[in-house]
Amino acid sequence: MISDDKLRKLTAVAKGIRRNIIDTGYLAGKKGAHFGGSLSMAEILAVLYSDFVNYDTSNLEARDRVILSKGHAALALYCALFEKGLLTKEDLGSFEQNGSEFVAHSKRNLQKGIEFSGGSLSLGCSYAVGVAYACRLKGLANKVYVILGDGELDEGLVWESLLFASHKKLDNLVLIIDHNHLQADGAIEDVLDTAPLKEKLLAFGYDVFVADGHSVEDMYKTLSSLTFKKPAAIIAETRKGKGVSFMEDRAKWHHGSLNESRYLKAIREQEE
Repeated sequence: MISDDKLRKLTAVAKGIRRNIIDTGYLAGKKGAHFGGSLSMAEILAVLYSDFVNYDTSNLEARDRVILSKGHAALALYCALFEKGLLTKEDLGSFEQNGSEFVAHSKRNLQKGIEFSGGSLSLGCSYAVGVAYACRLKGLANKVYVILGDGELDEGLVWESLLFASHKKLDNLVLIIDHNHLQADGAIEDVLDTAPLKEKLLAFGYDVFVADGHSVEDMYKTLSSLTFKKPAAIIAETRKGKGVSFMEDRAKWHHGSLNESRYLKAIREQEE
């Protein structure tokens, strides 16, 4: 059971992540940002980092790992790490600027909480499975969370790695699938339909949960219910571009740039 105070705090963190995605993406100017898939992850990241990820830079060996396989949404990760205190406002302000290490696809930096140099879809998932296996061999009690996009599930390497994780019974591994039903080329149901997704993951030997990815309460309850007796998968139902009316459910906002009028409209909608 989640308390009202906890619910308010998680909601505030999610709003902060979403607002910073808009602000930071706008400041990137014509370079733009991957707004759609970043905005769909705000609540997922807010809950995950607020209550479930142990990340202590003074003891990195024991840290929980959060590996962003859907690498195009690095901006959302940066904004979540800012909320957690691992990135500064200056770090965010340097997004996509010349010489910055905070660009469209993340660059590994453990002191900043970035586990994986992302961008090539599916590689983060196989990397996460390898990390989970290595952590178990080392006898570590940590958890490995890997965030995937539903369009990313088109990649065969995802399913190979999931099969290996199930075979090795990696009970320290949690998949979180941002199921916003869109990818750069259009609706996943048209490009390459992965339905029935829950049944496929069950057949692969996973504990499978379906959650409302825009409800901090539902995400909190789902993450709290994990038993860590076998690999787990959370299918988080979301909307691409969530929270910005002209971006929601529009594949063209996989990546884009904001002019001043659109930026101001997006910000007003965060205050309603």
